[in-house]
Amino acid sequence: QVQLVESGGGLVQAGDSLRLSCAASGRVFRSYAMGWFRQAPGKEREFVSAISWSGGSTYYADSVKGRFTISRDNTKNTVYLQMNSLKPGDTAVYYCAAAPYASDRAHEYEYWGQGTQVTVSS
Repeated sequence: QVQLVESGGGLVQAGDSLRLSCAASGRVFRSYAMGWFRQAPGKEREFVSAISWSGGSTYYADSVKGRFTISRDNTKNTVYLQMNSLKPGDTAVYYCAAAPYASDRAHEYEYWGQGTQVTVSS
């Protein structure tokens, strides 16, 4: 069992940066790939980024490539999402999730956090 708790969301202006954190409980964190997804009002949940269990492989949606960076610290059981050059279109609830393998498919993730709101004003 893995429990995930996101933090770091907030209200920022376009062009600003935020760093999201996702703290995981349980000793098995380091054996899971981690992903970030987001869901805007009235839209489906979409893939943002994923990282392998070792941190050696990372994946990004085209919409965030070059602006967002995913990383993890297995000694702290935490995964991060550094978000730079934020745009109003990035406004959404951001969720972290754990899966056996890094994937851009939400249904392959076994555990989910409760989400953290990111709002980017123009």
